[in-house]
Amino acid sequence: MNPAHRWAAAALALTALTPAACSTGAAGGGDDGRLDVLASSPPLQHVAEVVGGEHVDVSGLVPPGGDSHDVELTAAQVGALGEADLLVHQSGLQPSTDDALEVSAPGRVVDTAGLADLDADPHFWLDPLRLAEAGELVADALAELDPAAAADYAAGAQALAEQAAALDAEHAQALAPCRGATLVTSHEAFGYLAERYGLRQVGIAGIDPHVEPSPARVRRVVDVVRDAGVRTIFFESSTSPEVTETLARELGVGTGVLNPFERAEEGEDYPAVVRRNLEALTSGLVCDGAAQDGGEDGGEDGDAGRTANS
Repeated sequence: MNPAHRWAAAALALTALTPAACSTGAAGGGDDGRLDVLASSPPLQHVAEVVGGEHVDVSGLVPPGGDSHDVELTAAQVGALGEADLLVHQSGLQPSTDDALEVSAPGRVVDTAGLADLDADPHFWLDPLRLAEAGELVADALAELDPAAAADYAAGAQALAEQAAALDAEHAQALAPCRGATLVTSHEAFGYLAERYGLRQVGIAGIDPHVEPSPARVRRVVDVVRDAGVRTIFFESSTSPEVTETLARELGVGTGVLNPFERAEEGEDYPAVVRRNLEALTSGLVCDGAAQDGGEDGGEDGDAGRTANS
């Protein structure tokens, strides 16, 4: 671990032990008999809310508009970690929370990192069926903490699974004509979606959007766009579109917007975000079968969902 991160987390935890900080902990609740649950990203907050229902008070560690990768916890949040009954987390996604857990741990942690198995890509929630698996983990943890409501937590996990199945069915139907199409994105956040629905993801940047792509990588993307007949390059709703728009303009193709749900604005929810992504994909991809270089197997050949630039 970066020593600077460890020191910062320890200092924040000590600050959070003051009465003022403890009185404003992010977890809140507790006196009403409900479990205090923290979630370290917007998609995991959605999971906790659906599964826990009326039995939990759920707070997110990422404020509206904040980024799941880069958020720095406040002193009150670090203190609240130690007061919470449960943290729903994904280790490796959020360094500040990983560090804070070493000095201020909740009663129980559900770590969803095992659901992310593509190389270095943490965005497993963009595959609705993988997000439903997180619901099962959360239901089990809540049932151990609150056995009297175990049946309700199981029902919440089932509700999340049914929601995910509906979203998956919508995606599978809408994207069936696009199977094998090339999905060019500003960075490689959509590997799980691409793998599930048989698309071929190509990123201008890699997993880390803050790393500027090399000229050689950009040239490879240009070749892919031309060779595959790509008509849209997608950028993220939360990042600057400048590089994507410049490249699209030079190539004479359009641009589209996708939301990886690493951050959420006030009032945004998971189903609405993924449905907007689906609309953008069906509008921007080549979906008539003409660009199907993956054949009938699509995502089954092990290449769909992975970058052409790796």
